[in-house]
Amino acid sequence: AVAEVKLRDDQYTLDHMRAFGMYNYLHLDSWYQDNVYYVDQFGRVMNLSVTLDTALQKPREVFRLPTDLTAYDNRLCASIHFSSSTWVTLSDGTGRLYLIKSGKRGNSASEKWEIAFNEELGSPFIIAHSVSFVKSDMHSVAVLLLRVEKDELDTKGSGFHITLEWVTIAEISKEGDHRYEIFKRRVLQGKSVPHYAAIEPSGDGLMIVSYKPFKFMQDEDDKLEENDDAKAANEKKDPLYYWQQTEDDVTITVHIPQDITKDDIKVHFSSDDICVTLKDQPPLMEGKLYSSVDHESCTWIIKENKSLEISLIKKNEGPRWPELIVGDTRGEFIMDSSQCSEITESLMHLTSEVMNPNPEKENPPCNAQELEECDAFLEDSASLCRFDGDTLKVTHVINLGSNQYLFSVVVDPREMPCFCLRHDVDALLWQPHSDQPENMWEHIATFNALGYVQASKQDKKFMACAPDYSYAALCECLRRVFIYRQPTPLSTVLYNRKEGRQVGQVAKQLVATLEANDPILGFQATSERLFVLTTKTLFLIKVNSGN
Repeated sequence: AVAEVKLRDDQYTLDHMRAFGMYNYLHLDSWYQDNVYYVDQFGRVMNLSVTLDTALQKPREVFRLPTDLTAYDNRLCASIHFSSSTWVTLSDGTGRLYLIKSGKRGNSASEKWEIAFNEELGSPFIIAHSVSFVKSDMHSVAVLLLRVEKDELDTKGSGFHITLEWVTIAEISKEGDHRYEIFKRRVLQGKSVPHYAAIEPSGDGLMIVSYKPFKFMQDEDDKLEENDDAKAANEKKDPLYYWQQTEDDVTITVHIPQDITKDDIKVHFSSDDICVTLKDQPPLMEGKLYSSVDHESCTWIIKENKSLEISLIKKNEGPRWPELIVGDTRGEFIMDSSQCSEITESLMHLTSEVMNPNPEKENPPCNAQELEECDAFLEDSASLCRFDGDTLKVTHVINLGSNQYLFSVVVDPREMPCFCLRHDVDALLWQPHSDQPENMWEHIATFNALGYVQASKQDKKFMACAPDYSYAALCECLRRVFIYRQPTPLSTVLYNRKEGRQVGQVAKQLVATLEANDPILGFQATSERLFVLTTKTLFLIKVNSGN
């Protein structure tokens, strides 16, 4: 039987349920078509690969965990992640991580699982994600470990926090001896189990979708440095200068010390730069202007209130400058009321007073009144963050608002997993591209009405879709599996009686009821079939016939 680990009495929070209670015990190997794995109660990693529908093989053992798992009281379920076509990361649920060289999988002739690295890494964890990459001729595997840990300081919340540990294991050559060792360990901490957490294929960054934010836990030295930075930042709160603009000029106001006279001030203009110095001090303001000015017409004066006023005449009338000196954030832009109303007016066409101004349109927007109670989901809103692996800082944050996270799926194993979000009544699939800053998240598929349909399935446990987007599917905790095909053209003519129009295509919905009384523990979709795992049975549902 499958090595299911039930939640203990001390794992009572929603986060424990999300991380471990809803764990998917069936692992799909995206590098090889229709190849699934699970771990059984003897600690054996079992594989089933489908070559012919007519002759299904029995699951076969590819690896056996060396530890006697029954001896551990506080273990979690074993977890597997396929880092590449020949590398696998494996956890036995006791806190030990294995890095395995598997050979080409899915074929008993070439598949041989050998341990390249194994180490005790602290308290038990499950593997959230892993990638294999080569950087400066060094092969590395980066793994993301998920833990729910007791938090003594948290007296108001659940008493637990979530950690994601990002471990990089690298091949190190010492005197001709090649071995794998831990190269880096970093920890992020948050207050909710992430919906999605994945390392970029290059190993340079991390993307997380979560309800509560995550942040890197730093060493004490880093913390001291950060405090100094924070102090410095607090001291610099007051802007160094204020600036205003019209269509043809820019006015800068700088407050200057009492003892400065006109002779102490030097203002240098050129068509693209400005430099302001007081006495013999380093420049007060210096740098490249956002746009060119007519430097011969630029002037400056000292006002009665001991402020320096500089007037710049724009070379190109009209366009607004978003900043004064490129990259300088020490100034504050002041907008007058007429400019505010002008901007509001120019944005008016993007909004409308009426909820649905054009109901005859082909795709009317979703009407909020029609959404039912089951459509409202608990979490206010999740956000998507990208962390840089070197600076450990967030480089991108996207607030997902009402776009509820639904599931993730691997479309191309060389890329990051895609995630599916609800948009109104539909569900949209997004593919992250960490190497394309201008197209970092690409919309690759839409499942019509899936957002609306899944909301009514109160007992849903897992959701998935085919890597070729031909269908989406969800299963309940027990027996029932729902399959939603994409619309396909009809061979016969069909009329919508109510509206009297001809219907060109239809999207079929199917329900499969499994002959099983055991709860569903694992669920995976491939382009041709669905795999559904219960404690003692692995079901295969043929959805599309292969070409």
